[in-house]
This record gives sequence, structure tokens and C-alpha cells, in this order.
Amino acid sequence: MDGPIKILVPTGSLGAGAREDEVRRGVALGAHAIATDAGSTDSGAAYLALGISKNNRGSVKRDLTILMKAAAEAKIPLIVGTSGQAGGDLNLDWTRDIALEVAAELGISPKIALLYCEQDKASLKARNAAGRVRPLPPLGALDDATIDACDHIVAVMGPEPYIAALDAGADIILGGRTTDTAVLASFALRAGAHAGAAWHAAKVAECGAQCTVQPSGSAGVLISIGRDGFEVEPLNPANRCDPRSVSAHMLYENANPFLLTEPGGVLDVTDARYIPVDDRVVRVTGSVWEPKPYTLKLEGAGGGRYQTIMLIGIQDPDVLVRVDEFHDRMLAALYERTRKTTGLSTDEFHISLRLYGWNAVSGDRPPPGTAPPREIGVLFVATADTQEKASQIAKACNPYFFHFPIVLDKELPSYGFAFSPADIDRGPVYEFKLNHVIEVDDPLEPVRTVWIDLSRGDAA
Repeated sequence: MDGPIKILVPTGSLGAGAREDEVRRGVALGAHAIATDAGSTDSGAAYLALGISKNNRGSVKRDLTILMKAAAEAKIPLIVGTSGQAGGDLNLDWTRDIALEVAAELGISPKIALLYCEQDKASLKARNAAGRVRPLPPLGALDDATIDACDHIVAVMGPEPYIAALDAGADIILGGRTTDTAVLASFALRAGAHAGAAWHAAKVAECGAQCTVQPSGSAGVLISIGRDGFEVEPLNPANRCDPRSVSAHMLYENANPFLLTEPGGVLDVTDARYIPVDDRVVRVTGSVWEPKPYTLKLEGAGGGRYQTIMLIGIQDPDVLVRVDEFHDRMLAALYERTRKTTGLSTDEFHISLRLYGWNAVSGDRPPPGTAPPREIGVLFVATADTQEKASQIAKACNPYFFHFPIVLDKELPSYGFAFSPADIDRGPVYEFKLNHVIEVDDPLEPVRTVWIDLSRGDAA
């Protein structure tokens, strides 16, 4: 190292909206690399199970165009992790194709490293049989049937595959599923920066401008990582960081605000100090990296049962003053009607009513005295082993949503269906089926690296 290592973090996630002026400023401030995450598990299991991205292609291409152009002009690497939202092989291939398209349009010929981390089921079963797979709470031991139930399984990478790709001369690295922090810390760790500072800086910057005082005022930040600490500043000169905005990010998606578990170790910020350098920049010291036996978290996703949904709006005042009672009576009636009209037993299906405007998000009963809502939206969800069964359950329940009364001796109420036909087949229910780690002797062992060197005319 000769001075701090500067990492330009343009946005919290590729496709979220990098700002060209901020990227130019980060390069002008001496950025040694551009690094960004491109996904997470936040949006659910479907994106891994199906191998698709949550972000639309246009937004990802827009960000890649800005970042690839800046990286090529500045002759610095561009590092992207968890490509295509979930980081599976299909997600990475999708991002690769966009990057190749952008390279052709920009007239550049980068050397691209593709880091694949999807795991072969047979190999994973062998590791499990050898005692090299451990469960994380609340799950128990992994069995072969659970592995087989997954459509795709990834091992969440640490920084080592990125460091190896940088050592081999990569201009662009597109990684599969990786911890956000590993993506951002990799370049600085390779350069010999303080490990605690590199990991902590990466954690602070993982969501771009979310660590600033005005998160909506900019997209990215610049982290400068040295031998004993790091500094963070917004890429927008009109925004600023302060000790609270920087320190608070250890609370983000983290059960312990002082400890962060990563592949190969734990970041401990118990004794970290957050000191303003000026009114925009914060310096952090005292972060400690504690090496641990190397493990990689497994994420596996697959489809399960099927669902059909209906959306119904209710403004009937009698219902709105007795919402909980309406829910319970309606749900009981729907179960009874389904049993009588379909012949299914209660262990073959599930019905839920989610009352938007009342308690749909939490499911908790509001406290006594809660004011009646102006209206509620009832999301009916039927779940069964096949789509046909789920659809038939919805059709059987449909008539009850026209006039089901809460007061029996009054004129029947009318409720409003949002769509016609009312029932919408949602398809399979995708879920994460693994919460385990694999023990590895070599962090590169579960990773497959593929190179595309456009300067040598490698085929796309």
C-alpha cells in the first residue's frame, strides 16, 4: 500500500440507479476500483429458483454502461457481486450477456472474469455425508431429500475468488452469490489494507448512500481504507455523512450491532470510534477482524405447493367495525365450503385471508379500541398441491365474497372484486430450503472461474 485504497461504491445495487456525475467525481477523487453488489435474498426465493432478476434489463444495462465506461477510461477494475439478483449460474449468465452487449456498444475489450458458485447436488451430498455441512438455527441436519428439492443451490462467496481474479488481470469481475461486504472489501484486502477497516468500510458502504445523512440525496459513496482505519464520504458534494449515519449501518440486516459474521471470520466493531473529519466525511478506527474456520453459507431455493389468489375490496360499515370477527367467520365458512364442494381434506389445502388496511403485514390483532378503517382489501390465498386444486378452491369460495353478511337480519352487503375473472393462478410457491454452511479448506474450491477476454477475440 502507498496511501489509502479508495473504492467507489456507485449504488446500493446494480440497476438501482448509478449517477454518472457521482461516478465521475469518485474517479476524479482517485478511486482505485469500482465495486457494487447486484442482489440479495431480500426479494424472496423465486429469483434463485427461477434464475431471473428482479431488476429490469434496461436499468441494469444503464448502470453497467455508466460503470464500464468509467472503469475503462480510468483503467481501474469494475467488481460486481451477486449478479442478476440471486447470483445463480443463470443470473450470472444474464448479467454477462448485458455486459458483453455494453462492451460492444462502447467499443471496449475488457478481460472479464465470471465467478460461478452454484453447487452440484451430488458433490453437496458427498460433502454432507462427510460431515462438512452444518445447519444454522433453527434448522437441523441436512438430508438428501432437501437437497433434491432445491432447483438451484449457491455457496455465498467471500473475497478470495475476487482477489484471485484481480491477480489474474481481470478488468471486470461478475460474481455469483457473494456477501455484499466481500465484494466491496476484496480490492482493499488484496492491496494489504487493514482487514478490520476493509470489512467494516465495506459493511458501511454496502447500500451506497444509505450510510449518509440524506440517503435520497445521492446514490453512492467513496470509502478510503488505510492501515488502521477508513473514511467514508458521499459522492454527491451536497450530501454528508456523520458518526450516527455511519455507525448505524452496522444495525442493517444484522442481528448483532457489534459483530458481523463473514466467510473466514468475524468483524468486531465493539471498540470502533467514529470521528468527523469535516462536515461531510467520517473517519472510523478500532475495527477488528477475527479469523475463524472458513465456511460458506448455502442458499437453496425451489418450488413447492401452488397458489391461486383473489383480491376483494370491502367498504361495508358493519364489517369494518367487526373486522376480526368477519375474518374468523369468513375463513371458517370458506374451509367448510371447500371441504363440501371439492372433497379435499383440511390437510390437503390451506386458505388465508390477508386484510390490507387492517393487519395484513403483521398478522397481529390490533389492540382494542383501534378505529375502524375506511375500507379494507381482502387478499384471498388458496394453497394446494397442484394448481388445478388451488384454482378449484378459489372458484368454490368465490360466491361468498359477493354478499357474505356479518349481520344476518339486514340486507345483504356487496363487496367488490378487483378483477374479472376474480381468481388468478399464481403458480408455485418458491421458498428457501437451506440454512446451512459448508466447511472448506480452500475458499476457491466451490467456485468455478470462466474467462472472456474480448481483447483476444474470445467468443461471447
